[in-house]
Amino acid sequence: MKVEINVPSSLSEITLEQYQKFVKVNTEENKDTSFLMHKTVEIFCNMDLKDIAKIKMTSVKEILDHLNQVFEVQSDLIPRFTLGGVEYGFITQLDEMTLGEYIDLDENMSDWETMHKAMGVLFRPVIHQKGDRYKIKEYDGTEDSDKLKLMPLKVVMGSMVFFWNLKKELLQTTLNYLKKETMNNNMEAHRILQENMDGIQVSMDFLKEMFPSLTLSLN
Repeated sequence: MKVEINVPSSLSEITLEQYQKFVKVNTEENKDTSFLMHKTVEIFCNMDLKDIAKIKMTSVKEILDHLNQVFEVQSDLIPRFTLGGVEYGFITQLDEMTLGEYIDLDENMSDWETMHKAMGVLFRPVIHQKGDRYKIKEYDGTEDSDKLKLMPLKVVMGSMVFFWNLKKELLQTTLNYLKKETMNNNMEAHRILQENMDGIQVSMDFLKEMFPSLTLSLN
């Protein structure tokens, strides 16, 4: 029996929920196992496990190689997208973010399992627009964020890259300021400088680890 396989051609065809499911099984214990191989094809190609066994080994390898290439493509910020007939817009005034928005974003963006809640802070329904300018719905918590599990992973990646670059820029500005202070033989500034240099590296490494990635092989 011929098995129909729908392989995503880009991250726009992969949902956040699919990647969340993949993260749960992509553990060190499952690394390079046939279980992970089967689950990967099942998740990203929307197939039943029983049908995957009918696929030729060469075809499975081609699918995995293709998915690896898809996940290597980086994305820029996508300010608007449509989901379920509703247009969502990226939060336009980050400097006016409320305490509630900041806390929900900070608590949920560090874990793929709750990433949809973080996206619920960043992307909300557009309620008014004029040309390229738009206004989004006022934030009312994460209770209604489950629907964003179906948003394109490309949009999620773009927002993460945006925040990675923003945080890197802010940290570098702080670092440059502290360097100037250190040049004035300020020992306290030197101590703070060293702490911030360590913190910058930790923050950058953490954010890089959060970016979607896929490295699979058939052994």
